[in-house]
Amino acid sequence: MTLTTPSPGSPAGAAPAPPRRRPGLRLLRRLGQGPLFTASVAVLAALVLIALLAPVLAPYDPEVLDLASPLAGTTGDHLLGTDQSGRDVLSRLLHGARTGLLGPLLVVGVSTLLGTLLGVVAAWRGGWADSVLSRSMDMVFAIPGLLLAILLVSVVGSGMTAPVIAMAVAYTPYVGRLVRGIARQEKARPYIEAYRVQGWSGWNVCRRHLLPNIAPTVFAQSAMNFGYALMDLAALSFLGFGVQPPTADWGAMINEGQSAVQQGAMLPALAPSACIVLAVVAFGIVGEGLADRIARRER
Repeated sequence: MTLTTPSPGSPAGAAPAPPRRRPGLRLLRRLGQGPLFTASVAVLAALVLIALLAPVLAPYDPEVLDLASPLAGTTGDHLLGTDQSGRDVLSRLLHGARTGLLGPLLVVGVSTLLGTLLGVVAAWRGGWADSVLSRSMDMVFAIPGLLLAILLVSVVGSGMTAPVIAMAVAYTPYVGRLVRGIARQEKARPYIEAYRVQGWSGWNVCRRHLLPNIAPTVFAQSAMNFGYALMDLAALSFLGFGVQPPTADWGAMINEGQSAVQQGAMLPALAPSACIVLAVVAFGIVGEGLADRIARRER
């Protein structure tokens, strides 16, 4: 039996004041994913803040060359040293978070919108519409996303635009097939037929009931797709098809840091590699955690 002591200034026998609750932590605990999930959310939040505040946090201009101090080690002036062109690695790492997160955000946003639209239409209409849309998504699904991006870059030119468009097209079938499957399950539920009997249009039923019910699953898949898109776009930048120097980008920094590794300087390539791995793992854990939560709720 646990005894509680009234706080000073409170009347004797009064119930102790309840502990102050923190809404953010309570929400994470309610998701039921434990400390690893919470840590991953914290990592992603930190990456977003770094990307937004990079111009303020970066000690140097990420594109300014200093040929007098190439591959300088870690010092008080350069906490992560400099690259082969004398640019501050920390500053480039912070600014690289902006391109590293913006590209995947565009890919996931466009592919989620298109995939959700195609999947819902295919499931709701059925018949020939379902067959045409499903076969079209299967055809796009058969084309590797990196190959599609390389082909588009050869036509449009290197930069962020062509890889983002190509990867958004490549990721759309992943979302479309998922949405089609769960939308067909929702369409078969009694409440859908009940609303239609009441005279609701298909558009209103989908907008007000079908889409909100499938949204959590789509959101969980989008979180995982974000990590995959980040890795794919970084790979394209590493190969020279994405963001071009001197713009700071994690994938391009790894490419530029290869020569530094041969000279014994590891940080120019190791630091962006660690950031990519950390972000991809965090997005994967968050996506898997949300998916597990949804599966438990449905059971």
